[in-house]
Amino acid sequence: MSTVIHQPRVIWDGARAFVRAAYAPEFADFAGQVHDLLGPEIHAALVDTRTRLLTESARTGGDRGVFDLEAGRWRVRLEELLHARPELSGAVQDLTGRGFEP
Repeated sequence: MSTVIHQPRVIWDGARAFVRAAYAPEFADFAGQVHDLLGPEIHAALVDTRTRLLTESARTGGDRGVFDLEAGRWRVRLEELLHARPELSGAVQDLTGRGFEP
């Protein structure tokens, strides 16, 4: 029996989870797994996201718009990644399932 993967849902859930993880105390562990599963380019983008989140959060006092903007960036990034490499859908789902609190 094969499982149907709804890629738009994987992408959107992944985008939100990656942004939550970028701001979480467990970032280093998550980032290492991203590097191992999705490669150095996606890892570098995640590090950039963390830097922007920390910088903007300190500057604005935690403006929610910064998180929404980053989630939008990740939605596009993951869409491009999974379009080019659909076999990585499972890896994105595994990373998404880590359950970081919003």
